[in-house]
Amino acid sequence: MTVTDRPGAAATARARPTLAVWKFASCDGCQLTLLNCEDELLRLAGAVEIAYFPEATRAVVEGPYDVSLVEGSITTPEELERIQHVRAVSGRLITIGACATAGGIQALRNFGDVAEFRSIVYAHPEYLSTLSRSTPISAHVSVDFELRGCPVNKHQLLEVLAASIQDRKPRIPSHSVCVECKRRGNVCVTVAHGTPCLGPVTQAGCGALCPSFDRGCYGCFGPQDTPNTASIAHQLSELGMSEPEVVRIFRTFNAASEPFRRESERHETGPAPSAEGEDA
Repeated sequence: MTVTDRPGAAATARARPTLAVWKFASCDGCQLTLLNCEDELLRLAGAVEIAYFPEATRAVVEGPYDVSLVEGSITTPEELERIQHVRAVSGRLITIGACATAGGIQALRNFGDVAEFRSIVYAHPEYLSTLSRSTPISAHVSVDFELRGCPVNKHQLLEVLAASIQDRKPRIPSHSVCVECKRRGNVCVTVAHGTPCLGPVTQAGCGALCPSFDRGCYGCFGPQDTPNTASIAHQLSELGMSEPEVVRIFRTFNAASEPFRRESERHETGPAPSAEGEDA
């Protein structure tokens, strides 16, 4: 195969859209999802110019950039400044993963006293510069699309990138994990075994991974578009979960997402609401 015969060679000859990938407070898992696309990544490289991606290359092409992928939440004063720069040099800004879209697991700090944590964990907390809250990117700058997951689904990530290049709306589902269970032919773990599961209030995207192995959904993809958290909390209590357990099940990867945050706080102050609560 000659160079001109390679897939994407014609696109390479033309000006390709520039792609930048940025990291804030996160574990890098969503960036690794992109790197793990393997064959698809080769085709992507033929369609776009990867201009800035420290996780993958030291080469840097100066901005502005047509598309920016942002992983991670805002947790320090320096990040507050840097995200403003990223927004300024990005044509489209797409946040990827639970950290960037909901504050991530580190948003558990939002429910406690960060100063107390620092004094216990660090010998010299006065040297640390941090914020009291971990917040999603959208809390500080305008975002063109949010792709959820911990980590994101690689097929959804490629779809969002393709949509950005083609100037169209990404085809990402907003229904619940229960739909994915039905498509896979899974028996409902709650109905069959009494297993607590957040599937009814969690957005699809994982392919119903945990229920496929007879485990309840942990809410990795955050709340679906119309989550009835009051109803699912009532069901969890009926299955025997205590109030602290209900709080904890809503406080994982997407603890600071509004529906999950609100429901968890209800169970810190009183009994589980009935199925006819305000989210019904």
